Amino acid sequence: MQFSKSGKINKALYDMGIYTYKDAIFNLPRKYEDMSLTKETGLADKERVVVVGKIVGNVINRRFGKTSQCKFTFVSDNRNVFQVEAWNRPWLGKMLNTTDDYTLIANYDAKHNKFNMVNLLKGREASNTVKPIYHLHHDIENYWYSQFVDKAFGMISDGDIPNEIPQYFMDKYRLINKKEALYRLHFPKRFEDIRQGQRVLKYEECLNFSLRTQMIRANNKELVKDNIAPIDKKLVGDFIKTLPYKLTDDQRYTLNDILNDMNDNTLMYRLLQGDVGTGKTLVAALALYGNYLRNDQGAFMAPTDALARQHYANFVKMFKGTDIKIALLLGSSSTKERSAIRSALMNKEIDIVIGTHVLFSKDINYLTLGLAVIDEQHKFGVNQRSLLASKGSHADLLLMSATPIPRTLALTLYGDLDVSTLNQFPFESRKIETVIMSAASKKLEKRIKQSLENNKRIFIVAPMIDEGESDAISVEQLYATYLLRYPGKVGLLHGKLDQDEKNFVLEDFYSGERPILVSTTVIEVGIDVKNADLMVIYDATHFGLASLHQLRGRIGRDGTESTCVLVSDSNDEDDIDKLNVLVNSNDGFYIAEEDLRRRGPGELLGVRQSGVANFNFVNLVNDFKMFECARDDAAYILKNQDNRDFARILYKTRKIIEKENNLNSWYK
Repeated sequence: MQFSKSGKINKALYDMGIYTYKDAIFNLPRKYEDMSLTKETGLADKERVVVVGKIVGNVINRRFGKTSQCKFTFVSDNRNVFQVEAWNRPWLGKMLNTTDDYTLIANYDAKHNKFNMVNLLKGREASNTVKPIYHLHHDIENYWYSQFVDKAFGMISDGDIPNEIPQYFMDKYRLINKKEALYRLHFPKRFEDIRQGQRVLKYEECLNFSLRTQMIRANNKELVKDNIAPIDKKLVGDFIKTLPYKLTDDQRYTLNDILNDMNDNTLMYRLLQGDVGTGKTLVAALALYGNYLRNDQGAFMAPTDALARQHYANFVKMFKGTDIKIALLLGSSSTKERSAIRSALMNKEIDIVIGTHVLFSKDINYLTLGLAVIDEQHKFGVNQRSLLASKGSHADLLLMSATPIPRTLALTLYGDLDVSTLNQFPFESRKIETVIMSAASKKLEKRIKQSLENNKRIFIVAPMIDEGESDAISVEQLYATYLLRYPGKVGLLHGKLDQDEKNFVLEDFYSGERPILVSTTVIEVGIDVKNADLMVIYDATHFGLASLHQLRGRIGRDGTESTCVLVSDSNDEDDIDKLNVLVNSNDGFYIAEEDLRRRGPGELLGVRQSGVANFNFVNLVNDFKMFECARDDAAYILKNQDNRDFARILYKTRKIIEKENNLNSWYK
């Protein structure tokens, strides 16, 4: 479809994923500016202001390492003079002039009596309306796109955007129709218009998700195991007594729930969540031992080769005094190894197989798979995590996550699963201090030297592999820098290395041959180096909070005092506030909740790999009450399936589930 006579504009729209007028309507503003003029005197610290005026004098640009500062003087229509600073916008100096009128949006800094610029719009944009701001291709101006969307509404009919919410709930919650909701979001006259528009899209998203998860849960509960033998809990208890450590109360209660599920005639679908170090893997191992007692095979899937190898070594050690036969199967396993394991699984010569995603490959089958365990389940998609369980006619499924969230949130997010949570730590909690430092800080060099003198291990983490992927530093750049400073002591680890190279680098790191490991986030999950006491994360603002907390969990595992350094030169208030969450808290539940508030639940759910749409409108923390209502409403729909008003949403949800099941069957 050609939207414009300009080929450049059409291409820009296509690059944004806009191929129809309907696509344009669903490309919603990323934020809104209140364009009403504000007072210019008697301002409070951090107060937001909108003023119209001109720039006078020269625009001064300065650089401080990777950051830049732009300073200029702004005179309002009321002849008030303001000093303005704008950070990390080096192009401003070339764009601004002293002849045009500008609308300045800024926050007042009372301590320094200046304005910190938020936005600067050419022209007299101030009015009594709300201005939508879009995320656009650089060849498209905001005002042009707004006009284009207005045209798009005139090109489609009401039937092109039907209401998906049943009329019963439209009336119950006094919701406006969907097309009107979208129009108000694009052309609000006041902030209440935005709220009313968002209510419709958020509730629709909540209801669709809740209905889908409850239908999946109901389907799962209808699946009955065939010919299961009960697990003797006393024998599990006898094995626990042989362990060199005691279980926490949380571990004992959770294990009991899992064994009860496994003894039930319906399939287990349970999530085991807990902070780093709460002992989830031990609980899973004991569940696999119970599964062995009932003469079934078990599979344990990890997200990386390194973590799978680590679990394999730990399981071999734990079950040394038993007859349990354990195997390791990786994507890097040779054809001969893979063939031997495939044959042994079908001949029931393997009791527990540990590996990566290869465990659910098309050619890997099990004679009697009874329990599938997936570690760090958010690394796998919803479809992928069910594939492993589908390898057995009565396979229970246990998912584990070290990104814990409050139970009420978990029950809503994982509506198709039962949820168990580990809060207690088996050993004394770790002593980790988290600090924010500049990349050029001399304190950082001093702290690295201290770790080396104490024969400790040091992680240096970069957000990406190759230079040029973004403005962040790359692992290759960091490796070169640290190799110059500490020749012969630095190893490099990232996802593009082959498995032999990774193993070689990790062995040198474990042994202390190369005590500094420069890496990407491949070390985020499961790498267990007891004497690592320093984690340095460069360009820390490029990571999510949950990911930063996971990285921090790699140090201090022997109980010694450790330090996590978040390297950042950002002056952005949101960035600083985000990093201070880590500085002020080691509570994984609180951190995960804050991560949800800022980024949404897509990473935790694993939906990005699953084919299921991520939440576009709902913030699970801020909109939790709405989610609770939608959860109850979904249950009401399922109890009243004969109601014609519910037919459309039930039909759509069944089609989504059928599509997912078809994806699953493709792998089998």
